[in-house]
Amino acid sequence: MLPDPTPSPARRSPTPGARRGLRAAVLAVASATLIAAAPPPAPAPLGIGDALFPYLGNPGYDVVAYDIAFTYGGGNTTPLDAVTRIEARATQRLESINLDFTHGTVGAVRVNGLPAEFATAEEDLVVRPFLPVEAGSRVRITVEHTSDPRGEAGGWVITRDGLAMANQADAAHRVFPSNDHPADKAYFTFHVTAPSELTAVANGERVAKRENGATTTWSYRTRHPMATELAQVSIGSSAVPTREGPGGLPVRDVVPAKDLTRLEPWLRKTPGQLSWMEGKVGPYPFENYGVLIADADTGYELETQTLSLFERRIFTNKAFPEWYVDSIMVHELSHQWFGDSVSPRAWSDLWLNEGHATWYEALYAEEKSGHLMETRLREAYRRSDQWRADGGPPAAPRPPAPGKKISLFRPVVYDGSALVLYALRETIGEAAFDRLERTWVRDHRDSTASTADFIRLASEIAGRDLTAFFRGWLYGERTPPMPGHPDWTSAAPAKTKGPDPAGGGTGAGTGAGAGHHAPPATAP
Repeated sequence: MLPDPTPSPARRSPTPGARRGLRAAVLAVASATLIAAAPPPAPAPLGIGDALFPYLGNPGYDVVAYDIAFTYGGGNTTPLDAVTRIEARATQRLESINLDFTHGTVGAVRVNGLPAEFATAEEDLVVRPFLPVEAGSRVRITVEHTSDPRGEAGGWVITRDGLAMANQADAAHRVFPSNDHPADKAYFTFHVTAPSELTAVANGERVAKRENGATTTWSYRTRHPMATELAQVSIGSSAVPTREGPGGLPVRDVVPAKDLTRLEPWLRKTPGQLSWMEGKVGPYPFENYGVLIADADTGYELETQTLSLFERRIFTNKAFPEWYVDSIMVHELSHQWFGDSVSPRAWSDLWLNEGHATWYEALYAEEKSGHLMETRLREAYRRSDQWRADGGPPAAPRPPAPGKKISLFRPVVYDGSALVLYALRETIGEAAFDRLERTWVRDHRDSTASTADFIRLASEIAGRDLTAFFRGWLYGERTPPMPGHPDWTSAAPAKTKGPDPAGGGTGAGTGAGAGHHAPPATAP
């Protein structure tokens, strides 16, 4: 330090007034120091108030992008080393930041490059930055952690040759720290380092492949925002065949290399299915598409964005007729529009995802294989009152009993919700219904939308207020009469009172059992 060149004035004793001012200043500094040193409030889990998952998502920030690096050592029951980088925008002043994360060990956290304190609170990682984050500012959070594939809570799926992801509905935070709610979509970049004899694939486009001797790092990036529940990373002994879809759309599939020849007849179907869906609702909304066939018995299929997850047995078990497998492929494909591009604002809006996917699944089976949609939906109507009694109507799932987890994926959100769309088409006419479908996916592309948004748009296109129609079909305890079909009847339900006692019911549970394809009411 250079000396101050200004001569020091002669020392004088301070006046009484100056002494009082000095004492006040000292007390103010001491008080501020004590306040700063006071222990922070105990970490607590937060949420955005979703009625079905109250602790999912976190207030105070909006995630712009995730950059996630996984290192896979070759053992599919060994925790992966990982680094998750989150870029977000603060929507309020934050002295602490809650992330959804569990099922892994956190080694260090940095906020805007500075080390941060952190603690866990139930399934939240609570971060206390060195400096508060001001409203409107960008914030960069880096978490060094592990990601554990073991357990049955969902997230990672252990396959016979590696791993895949199945994060719906509430399991992404069992894989990486996040704002784990579809209301907060973001861009994703994945970097996966694995033994060089394996292949890693993730959502979006491959942007880099770097060989490191015994290991290889694969990098992928999405060109469209994505909900955390739709993230996908596959690691295994995989083949990645490619072909062209409509308009030159890149189609890439990921399948066990040993099964490529056997599975190729199924893979060849995707371009035609894409063309069929585009003819119904308009252009495919993402940068590429394909199917990921995992060598695992999951009991469900899942519409992970740009790369739908299927279990191998769907294609290799001759008990499943070809028309049925085709319709399942279209079910997951149609989710790319309904659920992925247009994501639910809240989990009670799930009927919009599954009702539409079931609708196009049934329509494809009718047009391509002669299995009449009306026959299927008449049977669904017969069962509909019981489905509503079991877990609530399509847009108002009944919460589970305390201490239990909700099972979202019930027949009422599949065939029971396709019934709603059938009744709507019968009410407003086929031309208006088709216009509604195309307008819905166009207007809400890359965004989120709610049941209220759908009701408003349907009313606008129909030219009349459809609130009363939707109130009965989406929220009524009993199924309304089917327009145009007075002969359709629903069996009287057994009485069900109070919250769902087990959080279960027909269909898959949360996490790894979340998605889905529930067999139709007329399954083979």
